[in-house]
Amino acid sequence: MLRPTYPIRTARLTLRPVTPHDLDDVHAYQRRPDVVRWLAGGEARTREQSRASVLAMTGEDALRAEGDCLTLAVVTDARVIGTVELVWRSQVDRTAELGYVFHPDHGGRGLATEAATALVDWGFHGAGLHRVYARCHARNEASARLLARLGMRQEAHHVASYRFRDGWADQLVFAVLAGEWRSRAAGAQG
Repeated sequence: MLRPTYPIRTARLTLRPVTPHDLDDVHAYQRRPDVVRWLAGGEARTREQSRASVLAMTGEDALRAEGDCLTLAVVTDARVIGTVELVWRSQVDRTAELGYVFHPDHGGRGLATEAATALVDWGFHGAGLHRVYARCHARNEASARLLARLGMRQEAHHVASYRFRDGWADQLVFAVLAGEWRSRAAGAQG
């Protein structure tokens, strides 16, 4: 089992497992059309749908087996402003997929980058991952910029590769390897 030592702290944030008490904060962004527009389904959630989402996330506190999702609440000023997650895609290849959702009221200050950096760093140093990748809708420019800020390279632009709402959509794939991550961190310190 792979589990971070909780909480993970950054300069401005605390990352910890999601709890049922996070419902109000999570629903505050899950109910917003501007947040869910790039997510599968794309529908703003009712409070009951958010309750079910939070309940599911409370069990995602470790990577126990391939396919598991580690979802962490991102907290600042005693409020959950989003979540970051790693999905264990391959145990043999030591690969995970990064995901994130944030309340837009907290955008533009680098908080999503800070949270994602902390989780990816744990993935490489704490979980021994070899590769972390992320996917986003090709028109989701904010997500693509965040992935580039993390030091991920764009590896692919898949044309009309997945069903999105009523049609086909393009998808971008970004990735970073453990050695690249370590080199990036060493360069930042030097």
